[in-house]
Amino acid sequence: MRSNADACSTLRLTPMKHPLPQIILSLAVALPLAGHAADATRQAEVAQRGAQVMPFSLAATTHVFTKTAQGGVQRVVAKDPADTGQVKLVRSHLTEIEAQFRQGDFSAPAHIHGMDMPGLAELRAAPIGSIAISYKDVKGGAELAYRTAKPELVAALHRWFDAQLSDHGADAMAGHMHHPGMHSN
Repeated sequence: MRSNADACSTLRLTPMKHPLPQIILSLAVALPLAGHAADATRQAEVAQRGAQVMPFSLAATTHVFTKTAQGGVQRVVAKDPADTGQVKLVRSHLTEIEAQFRQGDFSAPAHIHGMDMPGLAELRAAPIGSIAISYKDVKGGAELAYRTAKPELVAALHRWFDAQLSDHGADAMAGHMHHPGMHSN
């Protein structure tokens, strides 16, 4: 037969067996929520800085980032394709961005997303001409296609696209080249 002291020891130990699963469960729930809050804060900061660089409304447009084997395609379209004002602003901005990027000037994304944006350092350091960049009008907006033969620059473009997807949140989406109309006007 156990003494009261033994029973108390057992009682004291019993709660100690159960906190670990509770802690793990709490962390499993809390960490994604903390990450989501951090993402929401970052996205709000990016949207605020983006308004200083992008003349169109981030909330009225969608950024579509499609990775390809040679680089990728960045498309910006008005959520309402009949919104000719937004379409005109998107086209004007992407025309300017194309010219800047062709000269190795990636200061606009650095201003919006920060100098430590994934992939950006490699893009800024790339020799001019090592990434072919082409502009195209598309229904409701415009797109920039990035192509390079250098695997390290393809990887940098993909990291850069991933960072933009994260930073633009609900106003961005990953695209797929096989979607109808991806290269149509």
